[in-house]
Amino acid sequence: MTHSKSKIQNPKFSFPRYPRYKDSGVEWLGDVPEHWEVEKGLRYLFETEDRSVKGDEELLSVSHLTGITPRSEKNITMFMAESYEGSKLCDVGDIAINTMWAWMAALGVSKYRGLVSPSYGTYRQRKPERFNPTFLDHLIRTDVYRSHYTVNSTGITTSRLRLYPHSFLRLKFICPPRKEQDRIVAFLDQKTAEIDALIAKKQRQIELLDEQKAILIKRAVTRGLNPNAKLKPSGIEWIGKIPEHWITAPMYSRCDVRLGKMLDAAKIKGKHLQPYLRNTDVQWFEINSLDLPLMDFRQEEYERYSVKRGDLVVCEGGEPGRAALWDSDESCFFQKALHRVRPMKGDDPRFLLYLFRNAVTMAAFSGVDKATIAHLTGEQLRRFRFAFPPVTEQAEIAAYLTDAQMRFSEATQKIESQIESLKALRSTLIAHAVTGRIKI
Repeated sequence: MTHSKSKIQNPKFSFPRYPRYKDSGVEWLGDVPEHWEVEKGLRYLFETEDRSVKGDEELLSVSHLTGITPRSEKNITMFMAESYEGSKLCDVGDIAINTMWAWMAALGVSKYRGLVSPSYGTYRQRKPERFNPTFLDHLIRTDVYRSHYTVNSTGITTSRLRLYPHSFLRLKFICPPRKEQDRIVAFLDQKTAEIDALIAKKQRQIELLDEQKAILIKRAVTRGLNPNAKLKPSGIEWIGKIPEHWITAPMYSRCDVRLGKMLDAAKIKGKHLQPYLRNTDVQWFEINSLDLPLMDFRQEEYERYSVKRGDLVVCEGGEPGRAALWDSDESCFFQKALHRVRPMKGDDPRFLLYLFRNAVTMAAFSGVDKATIAHLTGEQLRRFRFAFPPVTEQAEIAAYLTDAQMRFSEATQKIESQIESLKALRSTLIAHAVTGRIKI
């Protein structure tokens, strides 16, 4: 037995510990309050094999992020079966576990009656009054339990791990008296709601920063830095008015625009393998150049399909127009999902990047090829018109926006760090409450 009067300290939360503790008998659980039970899952739970008769119940999703939720609330585009007759049923209060992703804590206690994959594990309480379902959901999703799903799973590599029923049910479960569980759940509902509200405010701050940044970029690349400049109609609806000394021109008159090399199985083998960029490697203002795949590029293709410092790399699909600068002297190539935009008349590539950022924000590319997935073809991009100031002014605008971009980025990173701290606090508070580290 142990005695403690220490408190969990946090700027917003401070809680005492229980007066007396005992050894749980499980190293990874440590001490628990003296009056709490610790027993194998077999004592509290049993595996169920209930099946749907008609297959018309709600389809459920089991996620490591959100636990068990209706599939209709998720953005899931996976194949839908013609019939779910005979599929596995998960009832209200049941535990459902994605057997293949248990090591990521893809499990939870269901608030819904519905259907889950036949390969999932489903478990029900032997005595429904034993556990408050929300308490149980919090408990099995804590990091301390998650780490032991991995230890107790079977498989050679992480991606092949499986948590089978006999392994899950032999884990030790912490079980306080039911009234105490109810009290803990009520407390956590209140405190997590407070934390979630703070997180929502922080996320709104980031949204406002993004809006301010978009406004700043739009004004700079369409009006310049001189607030007193005389304006004229640009002739382009989404751009509006521009300074009198600016011009509008199609991309083909200012830049060399090339689409990358088509990828196929035959071209990933050969004697001339080189790293190449994919659509996903190009995010706003950043290009991933690590662990790139290889494709065969012959010497005569180097000029057409390689990138060099100062080239703008633009996404053809996904988010058409998303762009970043290649700022390296390393040899690299690009596939057909990307355009290479290379200035021919001294245009500042940084300014061009902000042109694309504004065009996407203004949904200027939204009217391009919309057959099934939006695409920005080479011909469309070459004919697309932008407003161009003199080159010297481009450099001034680019420097101004780059400095502003850094300030916005620093402010955003600071808020994101605060959000991560709040999320960590939320997880810690839940874990400490349901494992008896703090007294509620």
